[in-house]
Amino acid sequence: MSEETDLSTVLAILDDEYAREILTNTSIEPMSASTLSERCDASLPTIYRRLERLEECHLVTEETELAPDGNHFSVYSANLDRLELSLEDGSFALELTYRDEDVADKFTRLWEGMR
Repeated sequence: MSEETDLSTVLAILDDEYAREILTNTSIEPMSASTLSERCDASLPTIYRRLERLEECHLVTEETELAPDGNHFSVYSANLDRLELSLEDGSFALELTYRDEDVADKFTRLWEGMR
């Protein structure tokens, strides 16, 4: 877990039903905000607010995809692999494990960022 992401922030995000639904849906495949809105039965502003909070804690990542018509749109993927909460010596410790990004995906993201 990064130093700027604390226990209470992560637990508050995961306490939110929509944030949990976003994570479970995007753990299967990358999805756009509009698809998430349909799957989670939530408004687009609600989905965007949750995505922003999830991104701040590095629990989801945003990527840009190119549509066949030449337009581009964002898709979101769960970045969380594992969350471990422990209680030791009178205090809680939270350890987040993130998914490894495929080397080809890293190269593609780098290349698209250079254009």
